[in-house]
Amino acid sequence: MSELRTARLLLRPWQESDLEPWAAMNADPEIRRYLGDLLTREESDATVARMRADFDARGFGWWALESLETGEFLGRAGLDVVKGLPVKGVDVGWRLKRAAWGNGYATEAALACLTFAFETLGLTEVVAMTKVANLRSQAVMRRLGMTHDPADDFEDTTAPEGPLRPCVMFRTSRLPEGDHRPAEAR
Repeated sequence: MSELRTARLLLRPWQESDLEPWAAMNADPEIRRYLGDLLTREESDATVARMRADFDARGFGWWALESLETGEFLGRAGLDVVKGLPVKGVDVGWRLKRAAWGNGYATEAALACLTFAFETLGLTEVVAMTKVANLRSQAVMRRLGMTHDPADDFEDTTAPEGPLRPCVMFRTSRLPEGDHRPAEAR
């Protein structure tokens, strides 16, 4: 499994020490606000097992996200093949613990993922999606230079009836302007 580095972040394989802080994130109602039900420890651990298996099978997926300065687990970021939705393609995404919100980590990690998607995987397009009400994630998508066409929006029929069904989708076929090479390559 490859690692990605930015100026402040390490996107790396999942470790056993990540299971507890990941479970805490999945038990936090504010973090799960746009994701659905809270997860038990067993359910949370199962998500890590699936992310590891997907990464091993494809050579990309969800990396654990760590602060280079402190070594602290911050959440996850990565690329995933869209399944079970009326959308096709590879999705870029992120999920951070609350203490990491508002520091630009999501944008920084997502840029590293987009660079990997276009330069290493040779993808021609990457999508990102979130619930209509998740304005913070939509702001990250805009900072990434992604565009939104309301014709791409959809209903997530895997979500229960209500506010978690309407989704927006953003797309990009290129990196935003600027130098997005890994920090060690600059």
